[in-house]
Amino acid sequence: MEVGSLPVELWRVILAYLPLPDLGRCCQVCHAWRELILSLDNTRWRQLCLGCPECRHPNWPSQPHLEPPSWREALKQHALAIRTWTRNGPELQSSACLLFFRRRKDRRVWHVGPGCEYETLRGVLGVVAPYDRVVLHPGVYEEQAEVTLKVPVELVGLGRLGEVALLVCMEQQCPTARLCNLVFMPPWFSTVVYKTSWGHIQLDNCNFEGAQLQIRGPGTCQARFCSFSQGSSAHLLGVVLSLLDSCDFSGSDTASVTVEGPPVSERNWACKHLAALARTFPTGFHSSPKVACACSADEADPSGGNVKKEHVNQEDWKTRTGGDAACQGTVIEDGWSDAECSEGEEENQDVGKTDNVKKIRAADYKILCDNHSLSHLLKPRTDGSLPLASSSDPPSATPEPLTLQQELERDPEALTLASSTLGCILRRCLFRDGKGGVHVSNYGQARLEENVFRGLNYAVRCIQNSTIVMLRNEVCECRASGVFLRLSAQGLIAENNIHSNGEAGLDIRKGANPTILCNKIHSGLRSGIVVLGNGKGSIRSNLIYNNKEAGVYILFSGNPVVSGNHIFQGQAAGIAINENGRGVITENVIRENQWGGVDIRRGGDPVLRNNYICYGYSDGVVVGERGRGLIEGNHVYCNKGCGVWVMSSSLPQLLGNYIIHNCMYGLAVFCRKDPENIEAREGNWPGQEGIGGDAGSGERRGVEGDGREGQENFNEEGELFAWESDLDSEDERLSSRRSVSVALVESNCMSYNGAVGIYVKSSEALNVFANLVNSNRGPGIAVLQSSQLTRLLTNCILKNSRGGVTVEKDCRVELRGNGIYENSGYGVRFSGNGQILENDVVGNSGYGIQVSASTDIKVVRNRVQPAQGCGIAVLGPVKGAVHDNILFQGHPENKKTLLHMDPGNESCVLCNNSILRHNNSCTSFPPWILENPPPRPLASTPACLSSSQYPSRLGMSITTRVGATVESGCHSGSMFCSIL
Repeated sequence: MEVGSLPVELWRVILAYLPLPDLGRCCQVCHAWRELILSLDNTRWRQLCLGCPECRHPNWPSQPHLEPPSWREALKQHALAIRTWTRNGPELQSSACLLFFRRRKDRRVWHVGPGCEYETLRGVLGVVAPYDRVVLHPGVYEEQAEVTLKVPVELVGLGRLGEVALLVCMEQQCPTARLCNLVFMPPWFSTVVYKTSWGHIQLDNCNFEGAQLQIRGPGTCQARFCSFSQGSSAHLLGVVLSLLDSCDFSGSDTASVTVEGPPVSERNWACKHLAALARTFPTGFHSSPKVACACSADEADPSGGNVKKEHVNQEDWKTRTGGDAACQGTVIEDGWSDAECSEGEEENQDVGKTDNVKKIRAADYKILCDNHSLSHLLKPRTDGSLPLASSSDPPSATPEPLTLQQELERDPEALTLASSTLGCILRRCLFRDGKGGVHVSNYGQARLEENVFRGLNYAVRCIQNSTIVMLRNEVCECRASGVFLRLSAQGLIAENNIHSNGEAGLDIRKGANPTILCNKIHSGLRSGIVVLGNGKGSIRSNLIYNNKEAGVYILFSGNPVVSGNHIFQGQAAGIAINENGRGVITENVIRENQWGGVDIRRGGDPVLRNNYICYGYSDGVVVGERGRGLIEGNHVYCNKGCGVWVMSSSLPQLLGNYIIHNCMYGLAVFCRKDPENIEAREGNWPGQEGIGGDAGSGERRGVEGDGREGQENFNEEGELFAWESDLDSEDERLSSRRSVSVALVESNCMSYNGAVGIYVKSSEALNVFANLVNSNRGPGIAVLQSSQLTRLLTNCILKNSRGGVTVEKDCRVELRGNGIYENSGYGVRFSGNGQILENDVVGNSGYGIQVSASTDIKVVRNRVQPAQGCGIAVLGPVKGAVHDNILFQGHPENKKTLLHMDPGNESCVLCNNSILRHNNSCTSFPPWILENPPPRPLASTPACLSSSQYPSRLGMSITTRVGATVESGCHSGSMFCSIL
């Protein structure tokens, strides 16, 4: 009979009446018939799948509204799974196969219930033969003592689920058994309704109400479409392999599933079959984490590479955050503003020749100074593009997180974990409305795939050297943290959606060391990830966003590796390192967070390297009280506050960072105990109306007003701070990182910031070496307070809008070996104490060097050429010495004396200074060049620095004492910047 003899639609109507065996036979007729049978997927195959009394919807219980990709495939997998219990015995021996078929042929069906041959379960179990089927008719079957299964048997409830209930305690003492369509309730003498210690039990479509299932290795369990409610739980002790698939756990008083103890060495017959079933579940390692709701459409995957366009451009960001990132008279201190003009600028304004200043600066008389040691940061690249230091536009691209497949290819250990099948396997289960989800302890092993954890106290707890693998689960709405890892726990947590939890999404402490890859961790009421108490871990390629507190919070000697993550749109800091926290934080994109992109304080001591910290609503990096850390090679740009905010009591090391295009200062160093800075400590930042108004301070007061209630719950569920005694770990004591005693700012680029490039108001010593400070809208460097020595050595301070270097009264500053070029105002304005040695001050619009109100100053061996104005001016009663300087005439029409000292000053010595003026004949090229030495800064290390002061990798000292409470409140001075 040909298929084409009737319309296909009519064939489908006819075939819809066939039972399952006949459909299988029809598939074997020919290829055309097979295609016709397969086309019945949404009709007859769906009908057969949903009509099976031993099966529920393939996506039950978590997503019953979604249809499976293939109803036929779902029915096939179900048919294979329900036969696992019969597959014991040596399958490759032909005699055994014949024995098995004879066993099935001779299999007897026993009916139990009122009016049947047997009315009690105990009675029928005493007469059944191996592999017999016992059908329990509707009713309640109760036994007053424990029932023992001594031969393989199948117990099946007749009718709909719920019509057959067992109040029994059963112990399996046979190799295999199957229970189907039954409701288990605990008898009066035990909460355990079923237990086995060496055989295999298969549970299909059963309910457990207030009861416990107990499996002890080498026993195994396979449960499908089962419900555990009213405090029911599954307890697995030393299991080698068990599979819980598509089960519903609700209303638990403790953990719904407990996996305890290492897998025993002995294996039973079912292990290889369960492993084969586990391997049939798709791994899906090819997918990549995406955030549909948080990322705009132009963040689509690029065609190649791992770079994507930043979805927030500068203009959109300016519009959202309240205008231009300009410094328009931003007040830095009472009575001092970066909008002030120097004398040279005032003269220009009086003459009304602002445009002429630019012409003057470019005239032929200017000494060439472009070949200094930092000039390579300013020259166009070989492809014609501008480097970041000389580009008026911020970076337009950031790295994209790696996919899970890419991460596993780079990490063989993680790949091994992702492929492992030991222990308890839970997949497609729903855990809801109870105390706990899965508890793994004492070297236990568990694997969780595509489960949903919702409305629990916690979803997963892994402790005591246990191992857990979590793939593609959803963890949400937990009252405490979603996932806890303690006491040297480890494992792989990948491609999960962890959101809307009451505490941290993941809580890692007490030596736990998991690998956390490609997850979405978002919308939490606390932090995204917390690492503390010697917790470790590798946190890579995750999307961490929209959490109420820090995206990643590291404290109390936590020491993770945080790499390649996107941490964005948080309501507090992006990453916070606090209370002696450590960690290696590399190659992350940290953007659009309300407070600091990275916040380090109170002994925090991380390595922060090669990150993109951008578009924040406050400061980029905050180093608060007693903060430390190596901050190296980061891109810190387009933040609404400062690029880097440092408290003077901290000891950070800033090396090779790009700190550019921030609305306020590039780097700001503040003194906490400054009484004049009280407004800043209270959140009322001077001039803040121009960069955000009152809304920011109001939000900040709200955060601080929470007080104690606003802190992370680090004492979760009665767990005391016993781990404090573990903080002196071996890796801490043997740390190779050397301590330093002075904060260091070296080899950074600070460009195009809205106010001062480097702003110092400090009570501690500070070293500022070999930095490029250019094109900022305030002065290049401003030192307003420095009771200890601030050393400004071998920096290039170039083309800043309101002067090169400002040093206020009573500040101790050493200015040595710098190149100070082409700034719009003065070159150096110095009112403090210290030295101005061997600097090149060339092409600045105002004074070259202006010294006033100094009690002890040396101006020695500098080379100075002003555009107009004095070369060196000593104003007022200055005590000091000005000698061995070389002064070059600037514009030929400049009538100012190159070396000026107020009459009557007898305490300042002027001697051996050289003044070079233009010849009468005008030349078409500069009459002088800077040689012996060439233009500063020079490439060599300053001679005054010993090797111990100038290490290649600077370390931080170790603090071992930890306070038990987490202080609240904001650091002083930083605009809006607060965590937790």
